[in-house]
Formats: sequence, C-alpha cells, structure tokens
Amino acid sequence: MSGRLSGRIALITGAARGQGEAEARRFVAEGARVVVTDILDDEGRALAAELGEAAAYHHLDVAEAEQWDAAVAAAAERFGALHILVNNAGIGAVGLLDTLDLDEHRRIIDVNLHGVYLGMRAVKAYMVATGSGAIVNISSIDGIAGALGMTSYSASKFAVTGMTRSAAIELGPLGIRVNSIHPGVISSPMVEQAPPEVVARLDRLMERQPIRRMGEPHEVASLALFLASDEASYITGAQFVIDGGHLAGPWREPLDDH
Repeated sequence: MSGRLSGRIALITGAARGQGEAEARRFVAEGARVVVTDILDDEGRALAAELGEAAAYHHLDVAEAEQWDAAVAAAAERFGALHILVNNAGIGAVGLLDTLDLDEHRRIIDVNLHGVYLGMRAVKAYMVATGSGAIVNISSIDGIAGALGMTSYSASKFAVTGMTRSAAIELGPLGIRVNSIHPGVISSPMVEQAPPEVVARLDRLMERQPIRRMGEPHEVASLALFLASDEASYITGAQFVIDGGHLAGPWREPLDDH
C-alpha cells in the first residue's frame, strides 16, 4: 500500500463487520490508526486485535450522544487526535407504511439519521483543533431515489444526504470536508440476513442493472479511502454513487441481443 492515510486517526462506526470492517482494514493498510466502533463487542474487539497496534475498539451505540462523547474522547486520548470520521453504522427494515412496527421505524431513524448527526457534532471540536478533517457519511441510493417498502430507511438516508450538504457549508471554512457515499446493493450481513423473498427480489434487480452483481465491501472502502485522503482535498458537499449503474437503468426490458 502507498500510505495514503499515513499519520491520520480515523473513527469508523459499525466497523465490526461488513463495509465498516472493510474500511477499517483498508485504512490501516494505508497508514491510518483506526478506532473500530460498534455494538458487536466480540467481533469489534477481535478485529481490532487482528489489526494490531494501529487499531483500538470502543463500544458505541451511535444513537446515544453520551456514548459518542466517550468514544471520541477515547480516540483522542489513545491516538492523540482525530482527523477522519466514517459514519458507516446503519440498519434497515422492509415494510409498508401500515405494517412496519413503529418502534422499528424509530430505531431506523435514531441509528441512520440521528447517529450521523451526533457523530458530526461530536467530532467537530476535535477536527477544528487539528485544523482539518474529513467526514464520510454512508447514505444509500435509497437516499436519492425511493424504494417500495423502504419508506423509513429511505427517509433516513435522504436526510443524511441533506445533512451532508449543510454540514459541508458549515464546516468547510473550518477546514473540514464532508461528503456522502451512496452504495447500491452491497454483499453484507444486512443483505445476507434479509428474508428470502427480499434476497430473491435483489437478485432479480441485479439481473437488470448494467453491472450484474452485488457490490463488495472492499469497493465501498476504496471510495471511502479516496474521500478521506488528500486526493479529495477540493471535494466537499458531494454525493458519490457506487451502485453498478443501478440508478442509471435500464428499467425497461432489455433488447434481445443484450
């Protein structure tokens, strides 16, 4: 690796597995020291131990402001600063407006929306103190276009898109860049644990998009790495879609020779 994050300290949420794990591994490989955070303590500690001295684990429920304050303070105490935040933690559920449990709806909003807000709020002073920072918020293609049965999830991800733009305006003059990533269907525990009928629906969707497969966590990690690095030094308030062309289409039946 080329040390693209050499000397940087990063905090990644939802990093015990899936996309967050891939991001943590890639960031460490590129010279960063990483605070792995999650509510999956056993998996998170195991990953941090595997990554060695360049990583540490801290329990963090992103919906809890006090836990954010503790995690950020621990990161600064352990590694001396904080330069990068990846708001990766997220949950989802499929259900029509009148069938999704209200408590589940509220939890989706708490984690996916409030978690991102609390994260940006918690790191601001630390990044200002260093004179620079990069925040990468993981939204979704469902934060750009709606999806049947995903009203709560889509609402939370649309909100992340808007918060990213507003935060970029606020934090840019302070030397902090804020961008969002919008993955399509990524092979992850969230997808793997979905009900069989949802997985079958996703498989049918993959047959219709230009790149006819699910994305891999390491592909999202590569994009997060770019946005966290100095290579993206003039990019803020931007949205980056990584979806195999899903939003591009085609939505009509393909031609016989296609």
